[in-house]
Amino acid sequence: MAVLYRKYRPQSFGQVVGQEHIVQTLTNSIKNANISHAYLFCGPRGSGKTTMARLFAKAINCTSLKNGEPCNECSSCLEISAGNSIDLIEIDAASHTGVDDVRQLIEGIRFAPVKSKYKIFIIDECHQLSKSAANALLKTLEEPPAHALFILATTETHKMIATIVSRCQRFDFKRLQVPEIAKKLEFIAKKEGVKFDESAISLIALNSRGSFRDAESLLDQCLSFVGAEKGKIIKAEDIEELLGIIEVSQISKFVEFIISRNSKDAILFLDSLFNAGLDLQEFAKTLVFYLRQQLLLKINPSFLNLQNSGLSEQELGIMKTQVNKLSQKELQTMLELFIEAENKIKYSAISQLPMELAIIDACERV
Repeated sequence: MAVLYRKYRPQSFGQVVGQEHIVQTLTNSIKNANISHAYLFCGPRGSGKTTMARLFAKAINCTSLKNGEPCNECSSCLEISAGNSIDLIEIDAASHTGVDDVRQLIEGIRFAPVKSKYKIFIIDECHQLSKSAANALLKTLEEPPAHALFILATTETHKMIATIVSRCQRFDFKRLQVPEIAKKLEFIAKKEGVKFDESAISLIALNSRGSFRDAESLLDQCLSFVGAEKGKIIKAEDIEELLGIIEVSQISKFVEFIISRNSKDAILFLDSLFNAGLDLQEFAKTLVFYLRQQLLLKINPSFLNLQNSGLSEQELGIMKTQVNKLSQKELQTMLELFIEAENKIKYSAISQLPMELAIIDACERV
């Protein structure tokens, strides 16, 4: 059985979630036959860069375009969807970083496409190309043949040489929001015939950290967990147990100990969770995420709401109450201390020690 991110990968621009500004620009350029020779798709992981690249490649080589959308019926569309188009070459720059790899690519560019209008090269994680490879690519981008089109994708644009970036039309993909991810997950769950509590879907969306690919992988795990139990409704508690997700109530209780400068109970509470099988690294990561939300809420009270926070009304109420007890500087201090502790956990001989030291520091300085 196909994994969800492949099974439900968008096959048309209309199915893309959260990147409407890019979809509109690309479809307009297709309708107006205003195609550039090089594009740069940049943004966080899991935001849909390679999916958009394949869709764009499909659309510009489609023989029966429908209002800027690929028809998904012609031979070109079918071959690209199946991943066997000889005129679409995908390269992972993470494993093809050398100048010889790029030279081999350049040799292939000279030849006209076999069946399609354009020969399209998608280079993923292009920031990982070596300096000599990037310079070789730059020469091709400056004088490409009319039949060649490049789509570069990267999560770290700042690592690319500026001259390559300047040769491309740049599109910045935004990090997906919890409601956007949750809506698509609900659609997939319905298609798969599995029922979820609304809070369970929100929990998966929240823990995907803005990556739709991660959200689909988490949902895949949940569907495997259900197995043949088609009538079962998956609840938030099931998700927490299955994925080892830290409950918001545990984090808010821990933060309350810090606010009241109760280092003794904070350390005992952390120790009890650790002895119960808690992943300290995951706890620290979730704590940092929670404190960041609090800091942003302190800076701008309208930043968080029930729709974008992934929290219940009660949990959001507790968070706001805690924020009112803390200054912006205190929240910043807590964040810095626990970010440092999170980074030290994996190297510490005693895994609890970095968190315990951060607790003592935080209780003294808050």
